[in-house]
Amino acid sequence: MRRLLAVATLAGLATTALAAQDPGQTVHPFDQKKGGSASMHMIGHVVTHPGAWKLSDVEMEQDPSRPYVYASGFTNFDMQIYDVRDPSQPKKIYSWTIENPELHRGIGAMDGKYFKIGNKYYFAQSYQFMQGSPDKDLGAVIFDVTGLPDASKVKVVARIRYPQSPGGFHNTFAYKHSDGRVLYFATVNEPYALVYDLDKVVSGADSSTWLVGKVPNPTPFKQIGTGGYHDFYVGYDPATHQDKFYGAGLGGYSTWDVTHPEAPKQIFTITGLGLDIAHTFTPSPDGHYAVTETEYQYTPLKIWDLSEGQSGKTKNLDLPISGWTADWRDLSHNHEVRWPYVFVSAYEDGMQVFDLKDPKNPKTDGYYFTCGCVHEHGFGGTPDNGWESTVSVEQGAFGVDVRNYDGLIALSDMRTGLWLFRMDGFKGWNGHDFGMPNISSVQDYDHGPEGAPARSASSASAASTHQTHGNQ
Repeated sequence: MRRLLAVATLAGLATTALAAQDPGQTVHPFDQKKGGSASMHMIGHVVTHPGAWKLSDVEMEQDPSRPYVYASGFTNFDMQIYDVRDPSQPKKIYSWTIENPELHRGIGAMDGKYFKIGNKYYFAQSYQFMQGSPDKDLGAVIFDVTGLPDASKVKVVARIRYPQSPGGFHNTFAYKHSDGRVLYFATVNEPYALVYDLDKVVSGADSSTWLVGKVPNPTPFKQIGTGGYHDFYVGYDPATHQDKFYGAGLGGYSTWDVTHPEAPKQIFTITGLGLDIAHTFTPSPDGHYAVTETEYQYTPLKIWDLSEGQSGKTKNLDLPISGWTADWRDLSHNHEVRWPYVFVSAYEDGMQVFDLKDPKNPKTDGYYFTCGCVHEHGFGGTPDNGWESTVSVEQGAFGVDVRNYDGLIALSDMRTGLWLFRMDGFKGWNGHDFGMPNISSVQDYDHGPEGAPARSASSASAASTHQTHGNQ
């Protein structure tokens, strides 16, 4: 988010909207952005905090026996856990705040990811604190949440620090690798992403062994920072039998083979005019297409055909095949792909869903406005002015997550808190229903990625032994 503050100064650098959906369609007046489409049903809402800013990102567990949603408290410096057994009445069952919060300065609790090792469940909360603040080197706090819903059993088991580059972790991704390890990819204020072995982290192993790899960023954009990554997605490609890293590198996007995360191999990039401040990069389950975001006002999400990059025919792509935006005057933020659906947390435009059944002609399926905010009074500035700006559209829907087994949608709004939705015709997702691998941001922690070769008995035994040791 710190990088995003610079975005406001670039708000005038609009690019031409590509083949945005519904060309010529009248957009809602700003004072009439209330309610939603007939297909989108709001079923639960919690105002999570007092004050101007409520939440950053949101994470939802995927096991049917564990109905838990994790909300990152942003400048409140906390994390909250909600039991959504009854989605119409989300129940807060646990919260945790950094020690001595009054002494801290920064954008605080940003991104959360849950993961599972053996029979134990964990949650990693990323943090970002400023120079001069306590914990300026803190990247993430790791919780053992196996005992939920008994909140007394939740406990902090580790803290990941990276003093080599203070400023914390903005975005993270927990990934079940085809080699059996559970890895944690994290941004840092350096031109690479960090890769941690989470079994080593939670097992109490020597912290010098936790970091197992770094993914270089070949698309730096040092005008707004140190040229690091902003966001990324990691997924298995069953066609090539490779674990692949898709990173938004601020100066563009890049794809790496991380089958051996200790030695990543670059595959291709996406760079070109209008692709600076690259923010999010999410491929389709088969890696054929991708949705990308650039983080400045007036830019649509862009849709790419990755086939020539994936095949090695070209080393750089520079021409998207289409684009989509909720309102050309605003900016759509994070997204989750459940092909052909794309679930978008669209800042001032709230919860949005569009589909890519025809990738060259994206079509909106549903929406619900959650912000009710004043246009262009979004996040910016410093703690001293309450993080308020008069030019930013970065407010409203921040993060979104989708529960694959039943289609529940969770959304975090910076201004209004936690929301839960269901959409007509979407009762869950399995890629096979759409002729795709069953691969998304959701990890199969028990079996590993679909399509990966079965590990040998010796390697599986070694992994099991390692996990068992780690859970002691």
